[in-house]
Amino acid sequence: MIVAHVVRQYAPSVGGLEEVVKNLAKCQLEAGLTPYIITLDRVFKNPEEKLAAIEWMDGVKVIRIPYGGSSRYPLAFSVLRHLKEADLVHVHAIDFFYDFLALTKIIHGKKLVVSTHGGFFHTTYASRLKKIYFKTVTRFCSLFYDKVIGCSDNDGEIFSQIIPPEKLVVIENGVDIDKLSAPASELPPKPNIIYFGRWSINKGLVEALRLFSTLVKSDRGNHWQFVIAGRPYDIDEDEIRKTATEYGINDRVQVYASPSDSQLKQLAHAASYFLCLSKHEGFGIAPIEAMSAGLFPLLSQIPPFKKLATTTGHGALLSEDSVAAADSVMRLHQEKNWNQFALQESVKRYSWHAVGTQYLNEYRRILNDG
Repeated sequence: MIVAHVVRQYAPSVGGLEEVVKNLAKCQLEAGLTPYIITLDRVFKNPEEKLAAIEWMDGVKVIRIPYGGSSRYPLAFSVLRHLKEADLVHVHAIDFFYDFLALTKIIHGKKLVVSTHGGFFHTTYASRLKKIYFKTVTRFCSLFYDKVIGCSDNDGEIFSQIIPPEKLVVIENGVDIDKLSAPASELPPKPNIIYFGRWSINKGLVEALRLFSTLVKSDRGNHWQFVIAGRPYDIDEDEIRKTATEYGINDRVQVYASPSDSQLKQLAHAASYFLCLSKHEGFGIAPIEAMSAGLFPLLSQIPPFKKLATTTGHGALLSEDSVAAADSVMRLHQEKNWNQFALQESVKRYSWHAVGTQYLNEYRRILNDG
């Protein structure tokens, strides 16, 4: 089976979407499928650098095509040229590719699958227009898809507003739970917190710094430290440092831009807690990666994080009030009633082997029905 994965950004771009596609393709390659990637020829954060048109990465062919328009809705009509060999086309995210491949199905004639990856509701930007677009264009284009895969229960609930139940299935994202894992430690937790992931407004970094500032001022008995590691997006390192200085915690905050996997693993193992106050997530990969490293997750109360805490039995869902949230963290650290081994065991269900099998079963059903 030949599967074309169509995604707007891929390596060397780094992010949750790129990571999911990479791991799904790797899993499919190991299962005997022939996956290949179609993506754009420039990384949005470095648009001046044009990437190689064809490249092999981890045994998977990556085809990069030119685009026009904006990074919010990049136009790449040449995608049609690269679908001929595919038995099935798997679109990732709700964007130009989703719309265009639906409207041109009469031309390419391929079986179409889409994974939602949070839709386009990650920020409040143009939220009213997005809702109108979702109920009209997104709904209409869904008619041409053989299956819509919600990447979380939250996505499933949102897309159930426009997709009939027989066409919609929820398959939660797989996570590379080996990337940051290490043998569990029996040592007591340290007053060290880490955030890793994309530096974007919807990730709640400003709110995290506000909470950490309150924690530092409230808990004089512990020397709390906060590491912020990840990839600049619509927030950069200078903005993070400026905010930390404004809150008077610059001496307690360390910032690492675009760390390597080995460096990130080292930083994670020096911490005991993972803090993420995202305002929206399609699924939320980073907290699961953190738990695989034995970190206790301190999370906002968005639906995917509530589901994670319920499913795994671990995690603190923090109040939006920074004083109440800081009290919760202090109490948690004082009680020390959790252990790394239990955290790591609780996220094994998210391994890519299990998730990849679910995708493969959906592919086979679609092709057999056709």
